[in-house]
Amino acid sequence: MHSDRSATKLPSLPGQGAPTSRFSEPVDAALRTAGWQPGRWDIKQAEYWADALRGHASPAGHRHAVFPAAVEAWAEFGGLRVGATGPGRQLAPALLHLDPLHGLHMARTLGDLGRALDTEVCPLGEESDSHALLAIDAEGRVYTLDHTGDWFLGPHIDAAITTLLTGTAPTRLTST
Repeated sequence: MHSDRSATKLPSLPGQGAPTSRFSEPVDAALRTAGWQPGRWDIKQAEYWADALRGHASPAGHRHAVFPAAVEAWAEFGGLRVGATGPGRQLAPALLHLDPLHGLHMARTLGDLGRALDTEVCPLGEESDSHALLAIDAEGRVYTLDHTGDWFLGPHIDAAITTLLTGTAPTRLTST
């Protein structure tokens, strides 16, 4: 009996070849190129950002909400500058800078969005090309705010990063 092993490629098991990731291969590659790796956790930097946001008040007295979902996202992805190569699905892939201080002066805007969504919202970073603000809510859902409106990127940080780096069109938030 002849076996043609070249015709069938078996999946790699963890530790036996290809790296496993919770992201698709292109998104994983873009994140790793930016310095991310599974298990990345810089809680000291995340706490610095939390303190900076909590300590800032707008001239009108608006303050940022800071909550565990934001701190966890900053600890894992904070500080990364991430971009994908190639064309996007519906849009050009975004270039991201995951630094919440891009939203330091947006406390009122994020507070307004949070009230509209019946949650708290905190800055996450920005899309570098368009300067759209990335934000995360207390449940871990991620949004982007730009001159054209407010957009839902995904139910968690992984989905949002995938949406942005694959050029998938986000869902526009509307009031009904």
